[in-house]
Amino acid sequence: MKITILFLSPILAICAGPTAVQRLFDGKLSASQRASACFELRGNSEADVVSAMGKALEDPAMLACAADNLRIAGAVETLKQALSNPDAQVRAAAVRQLGTFQKPELLPVISQAAQDENLLIATNALAGLSEYQDPVVIPYLGNLAKRGGMIGDMALDRLSQLDPATALSIGRGLLASSQVPDRLYAMRVIGAFGDASDLAALEKISKSAPENLSQHNRGFGFMPAINLARAAQSAIASIQSRNQ
Repeated sequence: MKITILFLSPILAICAGPTAVQRLFDGKLSASQRASACFELRGNSEADVVSAMGKALEDPAMLACAADNLRIAGAVETLKQALSNPDAQVRAAAVRQLGTFQKPELLPVISQAAQDENLLIATNALAGLSEYQDPVVIPYLGNLAKRGGMIGDMALDRLSQLDPATALSIGRGLLASSQVPDRLYAMRVIGAFGDASDLAALEKISKSAPENLSQHNRGFGFMPAINLARAAQSAIASIQSRNQ
């Protein structure tokens, strides 16, 4: 009986057709068919499958599915290795998924990625940092917020949700920034958490000539024109309403 089973095993394997891992990289199949193979492997944490998913990250058609599969499989090391991939999209996907684990030991590499010159990587890294609910992330968000710029302003916004006092301190410092978006985010934080000691600085801005972001000086994105004087007046009103 054992001999018969051994004899039939190769035949059964052939009849079963290619495995999901094999179909994942079969260039003769459509992207949809390979994506189906990827979804079949979801939740599988076997070493060969994890290795295949690490390779699949380099295929634009498989990137999102492979990154999700690695997250579900808890493949932290494979995702960390992907941070050195020359493809920015791979690094961006990997760093975002790393944040979902909320592991303190991953904070240094995620924070470093948030400072990348490539905004795709930086914004995904910040999204990864924003997954953390533990106060352990606060110093990392604070360091980014102090730098200002698009990522710094987004970090300040997230920091204000976790540690208003630290966000307020940084926001007060950013009022002196040369970048209009930095000052705008700073006034939002000050308006939400500041006190009467902030009124003098805000009143000075509110009485200054309106300063708008022009089409050529908006810092990032397609932001609408911003009037800093009006933003300062709004912050003042928020503070005064709390003191009544």
